[in-house]
Amino acid sequence: MEDSTRTAPLNLPKTKPIRCIVKLGGAAITCKNELEKVNEENLEIVSSQLRQAMITGSGSQKVIGMDWSKRPGKSEISCEMDNFEDQTLMDSSSFVVVHGAGSFGHFQASKSGVHKGGLHKLLVRAGFVATRISLKSADLSMVAKAIDSGFVPVLHGDAVLDVLQGCTILSGDVIIRHLAAYLKPEYVVFLTDVLGVYDRPPSEPNAVLLREIAVNEDGSWYVVKPARQDMNKQVEITVAAHDTTGGMETKISEAAMIAKLGIDVYIVKAATSHSLRALSGEVRSSIPDDWLGTVIRFVDKRNC
Repeated sequence: MEDSTRTAPLNLPKTKPIRCIVKLGGAAITCKNELEKVNEENLEIVSSQLRQAMITGSGSQKVIGMDWSKRPGKSEISCEMDNFEDQTLMDSSSFVVVHGAGSFGHFQASKSGVHKGGLHKLLVRAGFVATRISLKSADLSMVAKAIDSGFVPVLHGDAVLDVLQGCTILSGDVIIRHLAAYLKPEYVVFLTDVLGVYDRPPSEPNAVLLREIAVNEDGSWYVVKPARQDMNKQVEITVAAHDTTGGMETKISEAAMIAKLGIDVYIVKAATSHSLRALSGEVRSSIPDDWLGTVIRFVDKRNC
């Protein structure tokens, strides 16, 4: 797929200011190690937190929902038509959401080999939509129009045709990097199944949460907090065998490129008080000591 961040700037229509682009990680909203299984508890909490973060300037604590199929008592979301009168509109257009397929895509993609090409295989060709998909001006214009119309664009990664390999997987993390380059949000939040970035797989003993990562102008990065005794020691990152989009390694790489744009990136565990604070922009000015997550920021050494 052509990398549009290396081409000339696109003449996109101006949009309303964007507060946040948020990635709902597949490992956070699905049971990623099990085939096609939703993490219903996390998904419900994350949806509620997104709604809460989007509401601005409303004196009412009641959240108005549009899902008329909800049964009474099933949810705290109000679906009564009378409740929509005289309500302050939430500034939902200031958010863009990108979600991961998790257990609904990675197993199948890994088995078919679509992420490594595989267009010559009958299984891949039979299930492939023969339309080239790329993040060009037409696609970004559609997102911009949706924002200006008051909608919350919801995007996701997918199998796409590729010039070099024939086909591959376009990761949601890559989509976010392109969106950030042209929409210039105030901040970006990646919701994951762990507290943030660790110096080794978090399941290992003595794994340390990296609180702040600084990004250089060339895209390289280093750990700021906590201070490390051996600054040359590499951070160990593992990727599950069935993960076809690179897992945390891709996430950090894409986050570093976003941070180079001067946009702070927060990697935080979904469905926690820490994720709500990140989504709401509460941790932007300064990172509270009691907030657990990873901040990735650009550091312009020319001003140091």
